[in-house]
Amino acid sequence: MKKIFLSILILFSFVQITSASQISYDKSDFVPIYSVINDAAYDIRYYSSNNFTGDKIKGYKAPVAYMTRAGANALAVAANDLRKQGYRLLIWDTYRPQKAVDNFVEWINNPDNEGDKSFYPDLKKSDLLEGQYIMAKSGHTRGSTVDLTLIKKDGSFVDMGGTFDLFSEISHPNYKKLTREQKKNRKILNDAMTKAGFKGIDSEWWHFTLENEPYPDTYFNFDVDF
Repeated sequence: MKKIFLSILILFSFVQITSASQISYDKSDFVPIYSVINDAAYDIRYYSSNNFTGDKIKGYKAPVAYMTRAGANALAVAANDLRKQGYRLLIWDTYRPQKAVDNFVEWINNPDNEGDKSFYPDLKKSDLLEGQYIMAKSGHTRGSTVDLTLIKKDGSFVDMGGTFDLFSEISHPNYKKLTREQKKNRKILNDAMTKAGFKGIDSEWWHFTLENEPYPDTYFNFDVDF
């Protein structure tokens, strides 16, 4: 009964969101990240099955990262700052179509599809809904949010003490059990993003949204393609 109630609740919330906010298919103010940052690396997880659902996500028709012009230009400022410190950006996700968020909701409400348990090893699937790890509303859909990490200039790994979309307290930016190096690396990323005009969230060290995002009430729904 509890699961049924939660499923109804999230679907009701989705109806409220889509009716109260504008849905747009206009991509004229979006640019690919590669047009403003020439040395970023990409691992667009929702274009592949390497994500918590275990499947490629709807709306991702190419492994490309788009943001609003304002978001991309601010990200270029952060990239330039980090470049001077010997780092490059590795981008996991930027703009996310509303149909992709809908796909997440479909997955969370499908009891027959466990997805990839390695992304939530210590939780039940229902915990992802109760803990608000997965919601029907995403800042990514507004076009000025990015999920990213640091790599060194040669492309080698920078230890952040946890990976993308790991639904765990390990992913909290200020998780206490990090090593000194991991704390330092997270701070380097956070400081550069904050100086460039982004703000983070309490649950994901990799997630940043432009503070003065140009479309705070618009949820876009065009496909990610070339």
